[in-house]
Amino acid sequence: MAYVAGDTITGDQYNIFVNNGSSPYGYNHFAGTGSGEYGLGQTHIATVSGGSTTITASQWNTLLTGMDTIANHTNDTLSARTQVTAGDTIAIKAAVEADLATLAASVAAGCTSATALGTNAVGSTTNAGTFNGTSTIERSVTFADADKMRHFFNAGGKIRIDPSCVTGIDGSKDDVFNDLTTTATGNLDIGAQSTTRSGSGETLTTNGLANGFHNLGDTYTTLLKLTSDNSGYTSNTIEYQAKLDAAVGTAVTITVKMIAVDGDNDDTYTVPNTSGVPGNPNEAPRMTLALIEVYPTNAEGLSANIQSTSNAEVSNSN
Repeated sequence: MAYVAGDTITGDQYNIFVNNGSSPYGYNHFAGTGSGEYGLGQTHIATVSGGSTTITASQWNTLLTGMDTIANHTNDTLSARTQVTAGDTIAIKAAVEADLATLAASVAAGCTSATALGTNAVGSTTNAGTFNGTSTIERSVTFADADKMRHFFNAGGKIRIDPSCVTGIDGSKDDVFNDLTTTATGNLDIGAQSTTRSGSGETLTTNGLANGFHNLGDTYTTLLKLTSDNSGYTSNTIEYQAKLDAAVGTAVTITVKMIAVDGDNDDTYTVPNTSGVPGNPNEAPRMTLALIEVYPTNAEGLSANIQSTSNAEVSNSN
């Protein structure tokens, strides 16, 4: 589409701007239902008939309004332009094609600059007791359909892993697993194309943060594994994995697994003891896996909030 300012827009040309399903993508492909990493679930703009007949002011303004609406959500800056009125010659506006490409790229990346986001707790599981060996917790989040799930992540939605442990069991191991979860992991946000970690510290054993929703399959992918750097506890680890119930485009459920391993041996003391050593040093604290959805809201252009429909505990063992 080698257009320049002043060219007349025909119905056929307008339909390309609206509905093109290959690069350069039309509005409906990245803002409507779309497929894969494209699509936000917004109302499609109707195509027109007439071939080489010029389009109307109303039709052109519909496209411009739609582009501005999506730009409000993605926080992209589009070329300055004004709408037209009946009787005006409908001529190509400078950089319309470039602006469509900008919006499509933002959606494909997962709307990483979007700020119209809300948070909602979608379930939490805590071990029934302390453990010495391995604690495994799995939780799932389900969407109404596969398109809704894609649109959630494409619009900037994230599934946030918020791990912690119940302290007050054994000072040293409390510290170890509190460091691994609350401090070093922080919030682990699974986005469209990658996962981000807000915490820092400890030994990074496996870095799978380049994986996001669109990289997941129906078997577990490790997003992050950390090993304790506390003296005497360097066999203790925390690992986070995620999977879908099917391929992207068919999947409706994401499942997150947290695996805490207490691999260090400790001496056992009889209670009461007089040395100030915890009475149950072999026991690691109860672990908690909490999930939060960071969901796209309608505050800056989307027609409605995009959220999950249900969540569940899948397993809890220690």
